[in-house]
Amino acid sequence: MDKKIGVFSFFAGAGFLDLGFEQAGAYEILFVNEFHKPFVDIYINSRKKMQINLPLLGVENEDITTYITSTKINWFKNHIETLRNNFRLIGFIGGPPCPDFSIGGKNRGHNGENGKLSGTYVELISKTKPDFFVFENVKGLYRTAKHRQFFDMMKSKLKRNGYALTEKLINAIEYGAPQDRERIILIGFRKEILKDAHVSIKKGSIISNFNWDSHTEYDAENIFSLNWAITDRFRPDSELEFLNNVPNELTVEFWFRKNDVENHPNANHHFTPRAGLKRFEEVDEGDDSKKSFKRLHRWRYSPTAAYGNNEVHLHPYKARRISASEALAIQTLPKEFIIPEYISLSNMFKAIGNGVPFLAAKGLASTIIEFINNHELHFKSNNK
Repeated sequence: MDKKIGVFSFFAGAGFLDLGFEQAGAYEILFVNEFHKPFVDIYINSRKKMQINLPLLGVENEDITTYITSTKINWFKNHIETLRNNFRLIGFIGGPPCPDFSIGGKNRGHNGENGKLSGTYVELISKTKPDFFVFENVKGLYRTAKHRQFFDMMKSKLKRNGYALTEKLINAIEYGAPQDRERIILIGFRKEILKDAHVSIKKGSIISNFNWDSHTEYDAENIFSLNWAITDRFRPDSELEFLNNVPNELTVEFWFRKNDVENHPNANHHFTPRAGLKRFEEVDEGDDSKKSFKRLHRWRYSPTAAYGNNEVHLHPYKARRISASEALAIQTLPKEFIIPEYISLSNMFKAIGNGVPFLAAKGLASTIIEFINNHELHFKSNNK
């Protein structure tokens, strides 16, 4: 049997990205880092419920900045070196906290407390030199001019430290998630490994033949051009036929039914308004034009799953906010994924909103393993 690919996960949150890699096959999560304790609890408990083994090297509730010390760097280097005896390749995956690069967030850039963590992740990669890495973040880091400069600086550092890169702004809907969610994905492989496998590296240390679309299901531009339902008058507990010629599997209602959200253990975990229920009822089904109150349409995809601050996502045909089970369905988690009931509602929804949609994570993991297999990539002991 072929050796698996070992993965160290950073900023793991509730583990949606990790789960995508695990379910894609060929990977084993070896180490997990997450700073926020409630997210660690969700990570550990959800995997116990799903009967998934916890990582060989554990789940650390730690600030990643503490890893940039000679002692911890050596710990990573030693483990990476030892684990290479049993794994084909060793990779890092992670999505540093993104509010400082988000247009709708703090927008403080690399000087913000969260923004600095992107630089720390790159520093950790550069010093420990895993065979490959995945970096995930919001589109603002890629598209906003003042943040793009920082993104380019990080890439230059990775190239100087021996990595060839490939990047793409992806949308989760392309992988089958019922959600318009764009994210920048940066992937790097050590040049020595690529050269040994005769992989073409273009000028500027760019991987020339990485097929980003090998595991996408849809073209985002084509999907958004279809005749989707727009708005309907909000009617509690109403029936509404599926009439539009669009992919049913990209609709909110399809995923609500697929995950049996009303009978899910997290079905009753939703915020109850202290006042203002009338405001909820005044929003039409499908009206997501407002900054705060957005009502989903049952026969359309969801806007980006963002459940913090002032953004409130309302149930299509119930006079309430969506539940945690419904939010998990929109993030395409398997229905067996359960958040412990003692986790606060704020932490539940923050963990869900921060996560990479499961199908997008699985699609990315499958794309990477296909690239690795097609080029027969593996670590050789003479690569230093």
